Amino acid sequence: MRNPIGTAHDLFDRNPVAVTLAGVVALALFLWATPGGWQAATLRLAVPIALAAIGGIFAEKSGVINIGIEGLLIVSAFSAIVVTFWLGSGESTFAISHHWWGLLAGVLVSTLFALLFAIVCIEFKADQIIAGLALWLIALGLAPFASRIVFDSPNTAGVGRFDAVTIPVLSEIPLIGHLLFDTPPQVYIMLGAAVVGWYVLNRMSFGRWVVASGENPKALDTAGVDVRKVRYAAVLLSGVFAGLGGAGFALGQLQTFAGGGETDIGGRGFIAIATYLFANYHPLGALAGSFLFAGLDALQIRLQLAGYAVPTDLIQTIPYVTVIVVLVFVGKTRLPDAAGDNYESGED
Repeated sequence: MRNPIGTAHDLFDRNPVAVTLAGVVALALFLWATPGGWQAATLRLAVPIALAAIGGIFAEKSGVINIGIEGLLIVSAFSAIVVTFWLGSGESTFAISHHWWGLLAGVLVSTLFALLFAIVCIEFKADQIIAGLALWLIALGLAPFASRIVFDSPNTAGVGRFDAVTIPVLSEIPLIGHLLFDTPPQVYIMLGAAVVGWYVLNRMSFGRWVVASGENPKALDTAGVDVRKVRYAAVLLSGVFAGLGGAGFALGQLQTFAGGGETDIGGRGFIAIATYLFANYHPLGALAGSFLFAGLDALQIRLQLAGYAVPTDLIQTIPYVTVIVVLVFVGKTRLPDAAGDNYESGED
């Protein structure tokens, strides 16, 4: 009797786009049938996981393991809230909501931190795992410290959230119209980023360079493509995507930033890493995986609000236990051959 998990993997390998889209449609139908707004909550909670996972795919596919994605989510979320707060409410000079300037600020700060990480790993050939942990720990301490300077508290003030964007006609489609076409802008960014990420990796020369940089950097170098530049670009993209995820999550869901403990990000960067490993480095698969983990996160929130006689700490472990279970049963993920290895042009 064939292993059903292996069969599912074989089918995904043969036609990943069709399988992913089928999974997304099935999940959308399931969420639509769920009462109480769980559907919309799942989409919003998926934003930081999906976008950070797509960014992590680019970095790791190029040969740079960026486990500091959690830190990028933290600094982008905090920066987005602070800039939006400083600008105040209303419309900006250029008739653009201040939330959009906050989103841009979050992306820029995240990209800057990703650049520093890239310099440490590519120029100075530091151990990528240690550098990623350092990035996370710096962000974990820096955000609440900066919040105390600005707000006299590790927690920032509230700034409100993005308004939903309604697309006429499409928002009236049965089942999924109100979910996909009458939703906050960060959800559109997440869905668009997954498609763009897949297209870049599979249909553009740059995507092929990224894959070659992680699999056989010597061959890429021999072909006349600068491996260092490819890896820099890939790591910077991880910063851009993570910045969109962290800032979008803060401005579209949290409306504030709590710097105590693990911060409001709450390990979603590490869940993003598990998500793209589960998806075998496929952006659309990572999107579908983020729906699974976000749906469970929304479930544990609903269980808490319902007041079930179950310890809150136990309920909060549901998404994280699921991550472990999924990784145990999904065993075909293969790291790029040169992932974590430093490379110098011209070396043997």
